[in-house]
Amino acid sequence: MEKNICTADSLEIGQKARVIELDVSNKEIRRHLLDMGITRGVSFYVKKKAPMGDPIDICLRDYELCISKRELVNIKVEVI
Repeated sequence: MEKNICTADSLEIGQKARVIELDVSNKEIRRHLLDMGITRGVSFYVKKKAPMGDPIDICLRDYELCISKRELVNIKVEVI
């Protein structure tokens, strides 16, 4: 069974994914993502995108989070 792995910025509205890895070398950005609840194994879905595609609104852990593509590109996910 082949897993569909990509970065979170490439997901479309309505797609669900599970976080596999935070690919961030900057410790401050990594801590910021972790503080927002984006941790390995958490599932989320893309609720909506801004008209120009950035930022993106995702739903995880029973809340909505508006996050920029610049941060989402560092999140490796498995589409579920």
